[in-house]
Amino acid sequence: MLKNLTNVTVALLGAVATSAATLPAPSMATSSALQPPFAIVPEGPTQETETKEVVPGKPKVKRLLGQGCNTNESRTLEFLQKRGITDKNALATIMGNIRQESTFVPNICEGGARVSYHQCRSGGYGLIQFTNAPRFYGLGKFAARIGGDPSTLDTQLQYIMHESDWKMIETQMKTPGKSINDYMRLARKWIRWGHTGARVDFAYNYSNKLVLAEVSS
Repeated sequence: MLKNLTNVTVALLGAVATSAATLPAPSMATSSALQPPFAIVPEGPTQETETKEVVPGKPKVKRLLGQGCNTNESRTLEFLQKRGITDKNALATIMGNIRQESTFVPNICEGGARVSYHQCRSGGYGLIQFTNAPRFYGLGKFAARIGGDPSTLDTQLQYIMHESDWKMIETQMKTPGKSINDYMRLARKWIRWGHTGARVDFAYNYSNKLVLAEVSS
C-alpha cells in the first residue's frame, strides 16, 4: 500500500514539472505593452505672459488751423476756439489785431524792445499792447494771482479773457455769421486803437489761411 502511494506522488510531481517546462517564457513585447501609451515630457520653466494696458486714443474734434502759422499763432488759435470762438471771420479778426499790435511777441514793449514785463517802462506791453495804467498794472496783478508770468503768451491770453474790455464784446465775438468788418468794429471797442494800420489786411490774410481739420482734443 505504501509503495503504491509513493508511486502516485512521484507521478504527480513529474506531471507538474512537465507542465511548468512547457509554459512560454515572457517576451519583450508583453513587457512593453504594459508601458503607458504616451511620453512623459519634463516640465520646463514657467513663462509669464506680459499684460499690456491698452490706452484709448483721444477723441477727434474738428478745429480751424492756420496754414503757415508760427507756434504762437497756432496756440492762440487753439486757445480762442476752446473759449468758444469758432467763426472763421471772428478768429481772423482777433488774430489780425494781435498781429498789428505785437506780431504775436508777448514780451514786446512799446517801441519794439523785447524785455520782461517788469523791465518795460514805456507804457504798452504784450500781445495787444496793454497801454493805460489800469490795463498794464492789471496784467501784473492778474499774473501774480494765478502764479503766472506776465511776459508769456499763456498768461496774457488768459488775462485778455479776464479783462472787462473783452467781456464787453465776448458774446458777440462768439456769435457766428458776421463779416470781418463787423467783427473789426467790435475789436476796436476791445483794444481801443487809434490807428487802424494793416490789421484789416492781416485779418483777411488769416481768413484765407484757416482750414478745418480733424485733430485730437
